[in-house]
Amino acid sequence: MSISNLSVDELRLTVNPDALGFADTSELLGQSLPWIGQERAENAARFGLEMEQADYNLFVLGEVGSGRSSLLQQAMQEVASKRPTPPDLCYLHNFDTPKHPCAVRLPAGQGRLLRQYMDRMMKNLLTEIPLQLDGPDFKVESERIEKSYNEEESKAFAELETFGEARHFRMHREANQILFTLHGKKGHAMTENEMLALPKGRRTAIVKAEQELLAEINRYFEKTRPLERTKNEALAALGRQVVKPLLESELQKIRTALEINDSAKLDVYLDQVMGDLLDNLELFKASETDDELRTETLNKVLSHYQVNLVVDNHGLDGAPVIVEDNPVFRSLFGSIEYQTESDVLVTGFSRIHAGSLHKAHGGFLMLHLRDLLTDPLVWEKLRRFFRSGRLQIEEPGTAFAPIAAVSLVPEAVDATVKVVLIGSRELYYELQEGDLEFARRFRVKVDFAGRFAANDDTRRASAIFVAHTCQKLDLPHFSAAAVARLLEQGHREVEDRSRQSAIFGRTKALVMESAVLCRKQDACLVEASDVDAALAARKLRHDYPEQRMLEAIVEGEVLISLHGSQVGRLNALTVADSGDHCFGFPMRVTARTYAGEDGLMNIEREVEMSGPVHDKGVLILQNYLSALFARNAPLALNASLVFEQEYSGIEGDSASCAELYALLSSLSGLPLKQGIAVTGALNQHGDVLPVGGINEKIEGYFKVCAAAGLDGSQGVLMPHRNRRHLMLDHQILEAVGQGLFHIHAVEHVSDGLELLTGVVAGCANKNGIFPRGSALSHAQRTLLAYRKACRDSQHGKTVDKHSS
Repeated sequence: MSISNLSVDELRLTVNPDALGFADTSELLGQSLPWIGQERAENAARFGLEMEQADYNLFVLGEVGSGRSSLLQQAMQEVASKRPTPPDLCYLHNFDTPKHPCAVRLPAGQGRLLRQYMDRMMKNLLTEIPLQLDGPDFKVESERIEKSYNEEESKAFAELETFGEARHFRMHREANQILFTLHGKKGHAMTENEMLALPKGRRTAIVKAEQELLAEINRYFEKTRPLERTKNEALAALGRQVVKPLLESELQKIRTALEINDSAKLDVYLDQVMGDLLDNLELFKASETDDELRTETLNKVLSHYQVNLVVDNHGLDGAPVIVEDNPVFRSLFGSIEYQTESDVLVTGFSRIHAGSLHKAHGGFLMLHLRDLLTDPLVWEKLRRFFRSGRLQIEEPGTAFAPIAAVSLVPEAVDATVKVVLIGSRELYYELQEGDLEFARRFRVKVDFAGRFAANDDTRRASAIFVAHTCQKLDLPHFSAAAVARLLEQGHREVEDRSRQSAIFGRTKALVMESAVLCRKQDACLVEASDVDAALAARKLRHDYPEQRMLEAIVEGEVLISLHGSQVGRLNALTVADSGDHCFGFPMRVTARTYAGEDGLMNIEREVEMSGPVHDKGVLILQNYLSALFARNAPLALNASLVFEQEYSGIEGDSASCAELYALLSSLSGLPLKQGIAVTGALNQHGDVLPVGGINEKIEGYFKVCAAAGLDGSQGVLMPHRNRRHLMLDHQILEAVGQGLFHIHAVEHVSDGLELLTGVVAGCANKNGIFPRGSALSHAQRTLLAYRKACRDSQHGKTVDKHSS
């Protein structure tokens, strides 16, 4: 019989604290934290981050807690520190087309200076321009211009007065209007009644004279309006002549202070600022009338000279590293704010805001794929950005706003951004298959492993991780024994004594929980007992379903036999995973066999309570059974298999061996030891295959046996290939050491049959006959009897048919 009864040393890996090379983790603080067990991911990440060509964006896949985000941020910061600092981005008023604000990129820090100098210039001009316009030079020249105009205008008005007096009309000016009245012979103004009392001929002459006067007034205005226009133009030119040197001086200060090499676009803008200021000099003059309106208009004009610094890289050393945790449309691509005025949404260039892609220009941007896919509009616009490399700020919701909106289309800008996308493997391969453009844009795959081969270096690195975590979170440090316990738990999580879990998020959580228990005891160092207590407390918080199942078994609600032997009945082991807690428990498998030709019936499959993997395992079992006994003739067998008291469905093939043993027991009539639970899959050749959840299965069954009382006959039959996956609880190790519980490992199902029945399984000869007295010979004898019964039944039916 090729079966191993595993010793205590084979049931668990124990890390020796003395071999770690330190007393506690405080000794490791000076050492840098490496990428533990992630060499492939590290090489891929550094390759992608250092590749400056387009479309070499990174897709980072791995489990949550593997350090994929934090390690990539660390790598991004390292690469970014060696790159030049990208320029600032400003939006400026467009004097030609105000609805299309201009975008200007300035060297890092220059955008802030431009904004400061423009604000300072506006404050200076509000004081200096009125002083210039009120200065003696301006006054003398403006008075000369006014005097020249007044002389010409007075001369023209004197001629008009002479023309009117000759026709008995007197005139005077009032508020840029000319009024006239008709005077009688005595020189007084005539009333309407007096006019009506005049003879008809006189009234006709007066009407004619009035028409002539009106024509002359029109000629007066035609003559004086050009004079007034010339006066205003002369005064405006005088104002421009006086103020222009001041503006040129102020703007030159800005040009000199910024020291911009390629300043063509900014030069054009500053020239436009000066031209606009010169066109609005009248607004700078204080006036006794309409001062409120003048101030409002002036403030509106001055707002055009503001600098909207949307990306400020002042103080940034190297390229930017942006982590966008809320990649909605506005935060990613920029936005335009609107406000309501008279039931209309209005905006301006100063209400433009940059998005994360603008801020990440010349650097790196980290995004989470699941967040992006929640909004199809965001994903589609991101795809367009990858194609064009240009960013257009827009507000998509304004088209559907219930009120009218004043549109604004800022100038699009080029942006060079290395995007690091975090996602799951499922989403990655789904996009690879369904979106060919995605594969073209994300050419660097950074695959974080969930586990890695453990050695002295990885254990040392894991201890450094614990040290850095304690320092960062201000926690007490861990002793070497406590670190050893953390390492053992890392092996337990991946069920592998040669490999360690790479999900350091779980390790970090255990570090924090252990440190809390340590502080409650006012201890300076976290010990192994604190780690064990933290694990026990965590289990207690989550194991209510497991406790209910255990109570149901112990109290007899779920039928499980732990003593004696029974035919066609066996305890299989299964695992339940509730998401936050995984536990194992036994489940009775029963088999019934009788003569017939329907073959093996899987009751779970018949009622659609089994999954495809379980159905596959049953079909493999059936074919293995046929290979054993149906070499010369087909099986004449009706058989049924069922998991007793299973109402929620079953999936997986780890109970295939248990199902086979129950079936062979029913066929052979040999009872199976009820104290030994079985787990293991099998192939068509009878080899026992490894299964998952081996530790939870054994521990779950052990708890049931311990609750009922260990008598030394109980144990678990498991695959030999699962030995390196064992990381069992210390209670089981003690029970095994005392001989109260046993762990048996088999490589072939025939070995397990011998253990469970106490009868040699047997090996068929060349004719397919098993040795007399063997377990399989008993089953073969039963099958032969079934075949004869079926043959006799068929013969009887034929005789009855002929007789009729």
